[in-house]
Amino acid sequence: MSRDGAFRKPVHFNLSADRGWKQRFQLATADLRESMHLWRLIVVLGFLDIKLRYRGSALGPFWLTISMGVQVGAMAFIYADLFHTDIHTYLPFLSLSLIAWNYLNALVTDGCACFIQSDSVIKGMRMPFTVHAARSIVRNTIILAHNVVIIIAVFAIMGVHQSLSSLMALPAFCLWLVDAFAFSLLFGALCARFRDVPPIIAAIMQIAFFITPVMWNMNILNGHREAIFLIRFNPFYYLFEILRAPLLGTPLAATTWAWALVISAILILFSWVAFARTRGRIAFWV
Repeated sequence: MSRDGAFRKPVHFNLSADRGWKQRFQLATADLRESMHLWRLIVVLGFLDIKLRYRGSALGPFWLTISMGVQVGAMAFIYADLFHTDIHTYLPFLSLSLIAWNYLNALVTDGCACFIQSDSVIKGMRMPFTVHAARSIVRNTIILAHNVVIIIAVFAIMGVHQSLSSLMALPAFCLWLVDAFAFSLLFGALCARFRDVPPIIAAIMQIAFFITPVMWNMNILNGHREAIFLIRFNPFYYLFEILRAPLLGTPLAATTWAWALVISAILILFSWVAFARTRGRIAFWV
């Protein structure tokens, strides 16, 4: 009742935190847009993570470069003899494959923990959740930049020449970054909710390492139809080939790029829907 004695219709407030998928996608889009404006902060945080990880070390992340170089040198001669392959051909293949796989594996494992590792920041200040996913990608890309020195040295020593077709590795690398970002949003939230998922992902990556042509070439499977059939259903094979083949100067079928794009599209779609659905709950899960 008002002061003049007249009755007024009561006002109902919608206190619901979730008003449907439209609002979820709007909030997710706003989150992504805001993180794009904070790209300088993301880069600074990535470099800060490297400095903190190797604080007090004289060589810093170059320790990873040294250990990777020793690993490549030790494995190259053993597996080249095991696979009956010329060392001048196998050493560039192995160095590029191992460094690329370690980068891919780091993107996956860090992507799973991108929100868990930033729990204090998430709980302490307002910041777009996509910043934490991009931060892990920047951190691992900086480490990759240190290991690229090994690839350059091996290619120079073994006389691996690059051509204009090698530039096709650039869109492949960009696709890796997009996929890593989508994977971090999808599994970062999933791993924050279910802490058993990261060990499962780590086990899957170990299995994927052996069934993906990383240390061995697809040519050794000639005549083994069952093994080739299994590789064709391995998504890592297509993502790996679009980056490795241009740099090694090996032919790349158009279907390989087609499958890589299809796999990426599916991952991005599932990731965006899942992030829109779980974004409002991540702060309560970490």
